[in-house]
Amino acid sequence: MSIPDLPQTAAQEPSLATVRAVVRAYQAFSSYSEAFVRQYDLTPAQFDVIATLGNTQGLSMGDIGEKTLIAKGTLTGVVDRLERKGFVTRETPPENRRSVIVQLTTEGQALFERVFPAHIGDIKQRLEPLDASEMELLRVLLNRLQTLF
Repeated sequence: MSIPDLPQTAAQEPSLATVRAVVRAYQAFSSYSEAFVRQYDLTPAQFDVIATLGNTQGLSMGDIGEKTLIAKGTLTGVVDRLERKGFVTRETPPENRRSVIVQLTTEGQALFERVFPAHIGDIKQRLEPLDASEMELLRVLLNRLQTLF
């Protein structure tokens, strides 16, 4: 193989096709999911925070950051907007004044109870064509892929 053939050979690398398929699947899911949550006047990040806080007594900003896909620098702005919408409150516990606990308000909890089951039901319906063994195989392979990076 000569040097000029390297770009052509690299472009035909099977791993590239696999990565492309993973990225396209993620983009398709992300686009679909975003359209769904926007029906409720939420951004994907806002939905992520509400879904994470649902069925909890509240979480610290650090815990929310660990449990969501939101970058730490972005999280404060997301919580600010949710607070302005009346969906969350922040409290500083007296025993740890450096910590901030974010909790859903009554309105936020009602939103969670309406949107989260609808979103899960929608995803379940979309994945219905996959049988249980395909779902398990997909989960195992995606988890394996994650460990490689």
